[in-house]
Amino acid sequence: MMKLIWLGASIIAPAVVQAEQSSYHNPILPGFHPDPSCIFVPEYNETFFCTSSTFSWFPGLPVYASRDLVHWKHVSNALSRPDQLPYLGYLNRGQSGIYAPTIRYRDGVFTIMTTLANQALPRENLTRWDNIIFNTRDPYGEWDDPIHYYGPGIDPTPFWDDDGVAWVTSTFNSSGVVQAPVNLTTGEVTLPYRWLWLGSGGAAPEGARVIKKDGWYYALLAEGGTREKHMVTMARSRSLHGPYEGAPNNPLLTAYNNTNSYFQAVGHADLFQDAKGQWWASGLAVRAGGNYADDPYHANFPMGRETFLVPVEWPEGEFPIFQNVSGTMSGDFTLPQPSGPETVPPQGSGKLVNANDEVDFEPGSQLPPHFLHWRIPHVKNYKVSPEGHENQLALRSSVLNLTGFDGDSSLGLGQTFVSRRQSHSLFKFSVEIDWKGHLTRDSEEVGVSVMQDQSQHFDIGIVQLSSTEPKNKTSGTLYPVPENEFGPIPDITKLVPDAEPKPYIRFGGIGITGFRRANATRWAEDLTELPEGWADSKLKFQIEAVNTTHYSFSAGPAGSSDENLRVFGYTRGDLMVPIYSGTTVGAYATSNGRYGEGAFTAYVSKWRYTGIKQVIEEP
Repeated sequence: MMKLIWLGASIIAPAVVQAEQSSYHNPILPGFHPDPSCIFVPEYNETFFCTSSTFSWFPGLPVYASRDLVHWKHVSNALSRPDQLPYLGYLNRGQSGIYAPTIRYRDGVFTIMTTLANQALPRENLTRWDNIIFNTRDPYGEWDDPIHYYGPGIDPTPFWDDDGVAWVTSTFNSSGVVQAPVNLTTGEVTLPYRWLWLGSGGAAPEGARVIKKDGWYYALLAEGGTREKHMVTMARSRSLHGPYEGAPNNPLLTAYNNTNSYFQAVGHADLFQDAKGQWWASGLAVRAGGNYADDPYHANFPMGRETFLVPVEWPEGEFPIFQNVSGTMSGDFTLPQPSGPETVPPQGSGKLVNANDEVDFEPGSQLPPHFLHWRIPHVKNYKVSPEGHENQLALRSSVLNLTGFDGDSSLGLGQTFVSRRQSHSLFKFSVEIDWKGHLTRDSEEVGVSVMQDQSQHFDIGIVQLSSTEPKNKTSGTLYPVPENEFGPIPDITKLVPDAEPKPYIRFGGIGITGFRRANATRWAEDLTELPEGWADSKLKFQIEAVNTTHYSFSAGPAGSSDENLRVFGYTRGDLMVPIYSGTTVGAYATSNGRYGEGAFTAYVSKWRYTGIKQVIEEP
């Protein structure tokens, strides 16, 4: 196996409560939290609320609440019921799904606007964008069923003008920003969309917001694409409908060409004020380091796009001034008081965004709200603490494994996988699995995975295989592999279906990036016959981020301490390059295409996730 090299880095210290706190750490929402939108609602006990994109993951649109801008609690999911958007289960690209949302509050109603995007449809087909409105009067509880309305683009944002009319801005096919009045309770669009601003000239303008201040209408925009050239730009006009004049010093915020920053791809901002009148900007960034721009499509940032917070100065009659993003933010600002984890809102069933997991699936409980499925789950495939298996999660196997048909699609069949976000640079995740007597036929498999999407995931599990001889499916160590070569498709001709299947530990995965053809999908794996003494025991499987560049995959009998687990392989973080999202870790069950849905049921217990360190500065 490869030698691991530790890259020294600064790490986040626990928050310190001070009378006047003027420093904090980024990211405020670590891990998979791209395209954030945040608001301040004085009527709700002076609480801040944020949400972010979720693409093909479910539940979607998490809502976080904070009173100090430092400690953020997961309080609800706007998309929490499969029947709200069943079509999400049929989208055939991982980069489709729920796009950049905007959260706003007015007259007792919270509104989230977003787009269900189908990237498989051609660019000229405007039905690829399904624009949606979610409303609620209780951000800590259930959100209403979605209201669908016609919008010729993505990233919708509502803006109420002085006359109370709600205008919605959207990005039209990466060409500029359009607007129209939309009834947020019926979805009626009452005027044709008209152009608002084409942007400052950067590629792919998106994420537009309109803010009125000092008699000016300001249009805030993301440009440059979502990678190395991402940036925040702005224009203003005396009229909502323009013409808009760009800021003379655009871009107002970017990390492009800033090789000293660990935080790259900075952009997609939202602006809001606190009770003191101070301005803040939330936005997205990746922790990839200063050489990120050299090869952003193969860089090492598996946690994906995360949510940052920066203070903003906005002089009267001028354009705002953003502080650059860094791991530790300090300056001439004061965080809201009081500050501390005890001040988070008591409402809502979730936990702090960076909390550990110690989930024992107690009888009568449900899956925690931060647990995620890939696309819409088949709910019958997950049962908490069934009779005879108390304090366990029953996983009924799916026909498809995590790669599915071609590394992209599932055709609505579902993939049995339950996970949580990787929210720390270094972490340990483990479960115990009761498999004995439940996996009886060839190709039945259960285990754990670190997953970016169907074409980027690495797994360790126990699988039953009929084989003439134990065979390593790759020539030598699984990874590293040269030149992005992932080896041949496994040689199934060696399998003998009539032979008695044997249990193996299978460590394997796939790491294809970008928009790829189905025939480019390659899988590589190592098989190890189940070690002596393991056959009559539940098994413990563990994934660990051992440093900022590598994951380890280990297993052992249930109850094994970490030092007694056997490492079966390592995977590089740069084989988990996010398209839009970020890594999750969790448990899966599959018959690898051999049998029908629910061919077997395995049982997961002692779900543990422990965050070890947050790396926020490049060494």
